[in-house]
This record gives sequence, structure tokens and C-alpha cells, in this order.
Amino acid sequence: MCIKINQASQIELVKFLFRVVSRLGDGIFWYVLMLFLLLSNEQDSLTHVLQMIVAGLTGTTLYKWLKRKTLRPRPYEVNSDIWLTGTPLDRFSFPSGHTLHAVTFTTVIGFYYPALMLAVFPFTLLVALSRVVLGLHYPTDVLVGALIGFLIANGTFYLFSSFA
Repeated sequence: MCIKINQASQIELVKFLFRVVSRLGDGIFWYVLMLFLLLSNEQDSLTHVLQMIVAGLTGTTLYKWLKRKTLRPRPYEVNSDIWLTGTPLDRFSFPSGHTLHAVTFTTVIGFYYPALMLAVFPFTLLVALSRVVLGLHYPTDVLVGALIGFLIANGTFYLFSSFA
């Protein structure tokens, strides 16, 4: 499955699209969205952005710890049929930090701003898919990253419910 998905990266337009999505998923998309929320003057937007920041920092700490513990090599390092067409931000594969953060932020945003899901959810799916298309992650890295991100976001709802 990983090889099959990665083969799409040999189409120049596909490679370009997923490189852009991956780069935006490095944080740019989420930082701009947080700034947009703060500037929108929505009630409680500061609290919601703070929740996203806490969730993001939690996710970063957890995925870096997991990567150091599992030391799973990236797919292109293991299988010569997988082309690296993106830039890895660190050495190891498991779990996908991009997907973890995308799902974390999407879960928080979806809870407070359901109308934004029309833009945010498709972007999150593209971020997750980009990780495999670009040869940076296995599908299981992406799935586990998504699960962890969802759990972290839900954990922050309990933490931030006292602000409501």
C-alpha cells in the first residue's frame, strides 16, 4: 500500500501539490488560522487558540518521545521502491507529527467553529496523505499520528472546560 500511494509522487503536479500541502502543514496553515481566529473577535477565541497551543505542545512532546523510543526508519530508507520526494523534518518515521498536529487542531477547531471544517478537514486529509505520497511515512505512522492527535485534542477539552 505504501509503495502504491508513493508512486503518485512521480506525477509532477501531484508531487508539487503534496509538497505545498506538506510545507503548509509544517505549521504555517495552523499559525495563520490561529491568527485569523484571534483577529475575528469571536467570543472565547483567545481561549480556543490557547487550547490549540497547549494541544500542539503536548503533541510535539509526545511524538518526539515516541520517535526516540521506536527509532522506526522512514520508508524510503527501507525500501528502494519508495521515492523520497519531500523533506523530512527529523530522522524517524513513527508517528507522523504532521498528521498528529493536523488532527489535533482540526478536532479543536471543529468543536468550536464547525463552519471552518469545510476548509480545515480536507486540508487535514491532504496533510495525512502527503506524508505517504512523499515517501516520508508508512500508512500506520499516519493512522497512529491521527489517533494520538484526536486523543490529545479531546484531553484538552477537559482541561479547558473550566474556562467555559
